[in-house]
Amino acid sequence: MKITEIHVYAHDLPVKNGPYVMANAKVWALDTTLVKLVTDTGLVGWGETCPVGPTYQPHHARGARAALAEMVPALIGANPLQPLLLRRQMDGLLNGHRYAKAAIDIAAYDLTGKAYGVRVADLLGGAITENVPSYYATGVGEPDDIARIAAEKVAEGYPRLQIKIGGRPVEADIAVLRKVWEVIRGKGVRLAADANRGLTTRDALRLSRECPDIPFIMEQPCNTLEEIAAIRGKVHHGIYIDENGEDLAIVIRAAGTGLCDGFGMKVTRIGGLHAMATFRDICEARSMPHTCDDAWGGDIIAAACTHIGSTVQPQLLEGVWLAEPYIEGTYDREGVKVVGGHIKLPEGPGLGVVPEDGMFGEPEFSVG
Repeated sequence: MKITEIHVYAHDLPVKNGPYVMANAKVWALDTTLVKLVTDTGLVGWGETCPVGPTYQPHHARGARAALAEMVPALIGANPLQPLLLRRQMDGLLNGHRYAKAAIDIAAYDLTGKAYGVRVADLLGGAITENVPSYYATGVGEPDDIARIAAEKVAEGYPRLQIKIGGRPVEADIAVLRKVWEVIRGKGVRLAADANRGLTTRDALRLSRECPDIPFIMEQPCNTLEEIAAIRGKVHHGIYIDENGEDLAIVIRAAGTGLCDGFGMKVTRIGGLHAMATFRDICEARSMPHTCDDAWGGDIIAAACTHIGSTVQPQLLEGVWLAEPYIEGTYDREGVKVVGGHIKLPEGPGLGVVPEDGMFGEPEFSVG
């Protein structure tokens, strides 16, 4: 099988009741990038990458499309059933830009599943569950508002809540966490306080020291690995690395040196499903919990995250976060949805998502 055509699309994903507020960004809409691989057999595979604007990571939508434009002409004739060789070929064409390469990787897995008549989860080792746990991430907000949302999401069945903090006086974040704990205490819900790099080391220490009775994990509290190392032995809470987990080398370093207790990992940030499966196995070897997420994106990314999430040991899976509850529209009739705090693993070969014809309009560019 050979790739004969590659089409790259831009698509807008409006945020419901926006903006969604994080420590370092306000998100009104997402500019997502879709990749369509066409083969000489007629099979088609879809991939997607969707950065949260230009400040969450060193990624942005136009950068993804520029990187793809640099690579895709040389990918015509490549075999999409060989994801390792495809990744090596992309690395030989362009240094870095894993988030753009991930869209090709995801599309190749979609194609491979269709070619063999199996789901992507089967290609990744096999699904442990058909009903994958999710988690809900609040925006940054006031104590009463966030506590109300937390109570609603616990009632819906979410097994984990992520409370966004940072980018403001730490006293406000402490007040939010205390109010949330009042409403979820005793309900068996896991809790994360995610600063998205928005705390100084001083404020991260204060947050932990003033909330020793609240069992949350601190997700990416500070901007750099060096700052996290500085507070690592001084806090009362576990620390997860998210934005700083940029590649497998950093994951190996963090796991090997005990820099963190787990990870919030994004499929496109680490380079796609091939790299994500390696990440999963590293975490399993060290018994490190982690999420299987992406920054944002539509049903293609949602399906990719759900497939890899379904293969993770249940005691290590912190959940699969989807943008679906926050955005308008789906790519096919079913879409990939969170129901009762869980996600049904998509059916059908490949990713199990078939975008409706023409919904993305004309391609930004095509080759082949």
